[in-house]
Amino acid sequence: MLALTRLSQNPLFVCRGDPHLPVHTRQWFEQPGRNDGESEVWCYTDRLSYATGETVFVHAISSIASIRVRVYSQNLVPRCLLDLKTTARWAHTPDDASVNGCHWPQVAEFSLSEDWPCGVYRVCVQADKQTRADHLIVVRPGESADKTQRLLLITSDCTWAAYNDWGGSNHYEGIIDPHYNRFSAKLSSQRPFALGFIDLPQDAPRTLPQQPPVDGEIIYPHMEWAWQQGYSKKYASAGWASYERVFCHWAELQGYHCDIATQQDLHYRPEILRGYRCVVFVGHDEYWSWQMRDAIDDYIEQGGHVARFAGNFMWQIRLEEQGQSQICHKYCAQTDDPLMNRSNQHLVTTAWEADFINRPSHQTFGLNALKGLYAGWGGLAANGPGGFTLYRPEHWAFAGCKLGYGDILGARSRIFGYEVDGLDYRVEAGLPYPEPCAGLPDDLEILALGLARLREDNFDSPSSGLFVGDDDAIYAARILQGDSSEQNLQRVNRGSGMVVHFRKGRGEVFHAGTTEWVAGLLRQDNAVEQVTRNVLNHFLNN
Repeated sequence: MLALTRLSQNPLFVCRGDPHLPVHTRQWFEQPGRNDGESEVWCYTDRLSYATGETVFVHAISSIASIRVRVYSQNLVPRCLLDLKTTARWAHTPDDASVNGCHWPQVAEFSLSEDWPCGVYRVCVQADKQTRADHLIVVRPGESADKTQRLLLITSDCTWAAYNDWGGSNHYEGIIDPHYNRFSAKLSSQRPFALGFIDLPQDAPRTLPQQPPVDGEIIYPHMEWAWQQGYSKKYASAGWASYERVFCHWAELQGYHCDIATQQDLHYRPEILRGYRCVVFVGHDEYWSWQMRDAIDDYIEQGGHVARFAGNFMWQIRLEEQGQSQICHKYCAQTDDPLMNRSNQHLVTTAWEADFINRPSHQTFGLNALKGLYAGWGGLAANGPGGFTLYRPEHWAFAGCKLGYGDILGARSRIFGYEVDGLDYRVEAGLPYPEPCAGLPDDLEILALGLARLREDNFDSPSSGLFVGDDDAIYAARILQGDSSEQNLQRVNRGSGMVVHFRKGRGEVFHAGTTEWVAGLLRQDNAVEQVTRNVLNHFLNN
């Protein structure tokens, strides 16, 4: 088994393998008991989503017996709704905690009374002035007389789970197998969130560098920053702090009323969508269950509106153990998923485009991740324009933007990337049109687009390895083209990211297929803000 060495910038982190390798090739993660007797505290809650009147159970371990539990709203001006003192103790953390849960003792419980409005709350467990652990809970919407002028934001909590590397394993890397180098198909929610998922400094870099690289240099500034500051390697890929919080704070400043629900709510209680005219998705929203798609498809067909300022809609998952376990076999599904070759193999956890699933992503949101995927970072179109080229500026979504045909939306704020969704398309008389395919909405319009790719170039630079490489391209070629011949690899490498609009049943969808749309809101890009307002206002009032 490979050695684990302490990460000097944060003594609670460990690093797998050689710490002298390029930063983006290293794996580091939080693990309890690494601080040589110094103060430590860690926590999680029994669930993520709660209704008013339910009880929240807090599980924690602490090297200091006396702790304080506080809960804060996550509005622009946080409000403390709970402050209690209790005791905790240190307890063993299983080696497979990231896969099967921590099983820590319960240290506190509290009920959610009527004065807890729908929203996101930070649970803060404090051991001493320097030692604190944070977690998140969501108080979901209750019954209301009128939800028609309220937005419903669905958090990307399944993507949070997929990237959460606390304890060493996620859907990308892992420490459970003997070689410490295989992702875990199963992940537990009964563990903390990795550092950076809940809160971040204002100067934390996003995935896309604000300036293109110099002389073809391949860099990943957010990973360099995470290593230097002692944050999770995956902090910029997923989490409340990088994505949903940005949108919620912007919406609050703009005067929108925004309710919050989780993807688990979509899965287990789809009726939560009732009464809302506009449902919003933002950021990196990659992992969904079959039941979640059913809920949104039904909502749209019945007249609902979806504003999707998000990208990378790619993987099917399954939820097990009442949502405490998330399953995704990804690239290994055909050999490892136990549902393969069974009557319910449509629930196998791999890309939606797999022929044995036969539910391509565009049937729900109009775009496919595998027709994207990467742009703006590393060796992946890093010198691109940073935004979407407009082709149909006369569309109502662009009213008041002062942009015309060929202008770039979001270039200054770098909204195009780091993962985008697209389609095969053709150009006629200077306008893009989607190539026909089964299940594509009939009236889908491509409003703007940019170029993306699946294979990463190193441009003959010997100084660093690649982060993405061509593994995704090989997988996409097999799924979309049948094999990974060089011709097919080149074909899938020519991807796109798009802004599209279409109607479906009695409803409508606006999809800006990029994970970084919220960067335009964060950086106060006037045109990006205007498009966002246009879409929300159109959907709330129609």
